Amino acid sequence: MMMRFIVILGLIFATAVPMARAQVTLDVAKISCEQFTGYKITNPQNIAVWLSGYYNGKRDNTVLDTQNLVTNAKKLRDYCIRNPQTPVMHAVETLFDKDKK
Repeated sequence: MMMRFIVILGLIFATAVPMARAQVTLDVAKISCEQFTGYKITNPQNIAVWLSGYYNGKRDNTVLDTQNLVTNAKKLRDYCIRNPQTPVMHAVETLFDKDKK
């Protein structure tokens, strides 16, 4: 009887205690194009959305053009396929730097 009580008590604690989640942070400056296109970090669309927000924030641009976001993500993917060792942030700056002449 005591063994049954201990087992039930153990099951209660096992299900009542929330599972610990690992906190994952990424340094986007270190993500290579190979990692970006190969889904090695996360879905590339997630990274593309973050990059869009980051660079638009630097320009004080609060407008989200969803069609342009998709188009630019495809351009970035194509560039990264051709240049797998390039850091993805460098690829974005190469492709979309508005100050280029």
